[in-house]
Amino acid sequence: MTPEEVLAIMAQRDHFTKWLGLEIDQIDLGYCRLHYRIKKAMLNGFEKVHGGVLFSASDSAFAFACNSHGIITVALDVSITFTMPAQEGDMLYVEAREVHLGNKTGLYDIRTTNAEGQLVCLFKGTAYRTGKEVV
Repeated sequence: MTPEEVLAIMAQRDHFTKWLGLEIDQIDLGYCRLHYRIKKAMLNGFEKVHGGVLFSASDSAFAFACNSHGIITVALDVSITFTMPAQEGDMLYVEAREVHLGNKTGLYDIRTTNAEGQLVCLFKGTAYRTGKEVV
């Protein structure tokens, strides 16, 4: 199964990613790049993007990248570091890269940047590969 075929299956079922307004730009083995625009409903009490939005968008890119091999893969451990705020109207780009792929686990680096290329957050994920094929 190709990464594009896996993405098509996942995207059809992933209502949360659609709800967030994430647009997938590129998918490859162990890789995903997507983008989205910050909407008013995504802001916290200080009118900056809510950390949960950044986490969720990073988690979606992580999921697409680690499942791109056609094996159902789930998050085992994740962490996020916020480096700068984003605000309503900002376009954010999320890039997930596979750092290591083993038989049962994978390690991923997911970076969110703004239109100027500045790092907004860094998400690190360890994934567990179930051994079951995506169908």
